[in-house]
Amino acid sequence: MKSVALVATTSKPLSKTRAKHPPLTPATIGSVMKVLRREAPKWNAPIVSFIAVQSRDPFKTLIGCILSLRTKDETTALAAARLFERAATPEAMLALSRKTLERLIYPVGFYRTKAHVIRGICRDLIDKFEGLVPDDLSALLTLKGVGRKTANLVVTEAFGKPGICVDTHVHRISNRWGIVKTKTPEQTEMALRESLPRRHWLEYNGILVAFGQTICHPTSPWCSRCSIAEICPQIGVTRSR
Repeated sequence: MKSVALVATTSKPLSKTRAKHPPLTPATIGSVMKVLRREAPKWNAPIVSFIAVQSRDPFKTLIGCILSLRTKDETTALAAARLFERAATPEAMLALSRKTLERLIYPVGFYRTKAHVIRGICRDLIDKFEGLVPDDLSALLTLKGVGRKTANLVVTEAFGKPGICVDTHVHRISNRWGIVKTKTPEQTEMALRESLPRRHWLEYNGILVAFGQTICHPTSPWCSRCSIAEICPQIGVTRSR
């Protein structure tokens, strides 16, 4: 499928009279994922996916998820490398002082809060799971500071088990495509569990995050560079390039 320039490359309002494409459906999402899968090597993989592939370590993937929240990928990558060089297990992490942990992960967003959360997770892993990261969504959600986004990401990235991780990119793009009509990421996750074919669950987050970071921006997406522009309904898009 060839990329089609829908608008000029300078940001401008979309025409109100232009025909909209119909929303994507479970029957059509497969062709979209096929195109995006082919395009994905051109984009930078999300940092948590990179950590998971490089380390094959569920603990590093879990802690990498915590570090990445509301933090740019390049900052997360440097902080994770510093931290894991000093401590790569729950026991080693708890052996660090609070101040040392904060210094190692600075300047990730909310680094003091994250240092506290990381220590709590490590204590829970030791107390509840013999120091091992569980591969079950429900068990992961018992860890203090671990929400559904992080738990799903660990399940899919670290263990290769089906799950749907929904961050701001996945929430936005899924609604932009019309495959869901939801107001919150948690609602999007539940709606996708009902509608998204299971064969796409593992790759959905990684592909959509990279797509959202490079092409399908929150405001003024690059529709002129998008390989699925000719079938995208662009729900809620008022400006594009």
